[in-house]
Amino acid sequence: MTLTFTRDPSLDEELRDGLVGLWTDVSNAGGAVGFVPPVTAREVRPEVVKHFATMAEGRTRLLIGRDDRGEVAATAFLTANQHRLMHHWLWLYTVMVHPRHQGKGYGRDLMAAAADTARAVPGVEALRLTCRGGLGLERFYASCGYKEVGRVPGAIRVAPGDDRDDITMLLPLT
Repeated sequence: MTLTFTRDPSLDEELRDGLVGLWTDVSNAGGAVGFVPPVTAREVRPEVVKHFATMAEGRTRLLIGRDDRGEVAATAFLTANQHRLMHHWLWLYTVMVHPRHQGKGYGRDLMAAAADTARAVPGVEALRLTCRGGLGLERFYASCGYKEVGRVPGAIRVAPGDDRDDITMLLPLT
């Protein structure tokens, strides 16, 4: 079984609800995607709506992976840099694979599909992402070809007394 990836799918209620469900489930499983468990769909929904707004403006591209049941199982958002001197790279945000699909290689498939999506954008030479330290995410991204290019110690406060590094990683596409 593999995921079927779609770039820039139609933004509809079914997709919105699928993204909200995925993001909620990933967050509650301990995924470092902007929330700390427990989180509800009601808390996640406004973030999905914000992403939909930037997609409607043409600033963000969406990559969706669906499983064999057609359910949203993975996602990544690719966002154009707004600084006029930095249009040659994209941000990669909210990279998620549903917890029920962990360990199947779908994360690597998603990262490869994200790189392919970025390569299809004229003038884009690199992908940049940040990740939360303390979970080994930087090792996963490094195994996908990303290089650590910066680290801010303790920049992410998960809970009082639990500060994590904010790690910046870069994937050259050329």
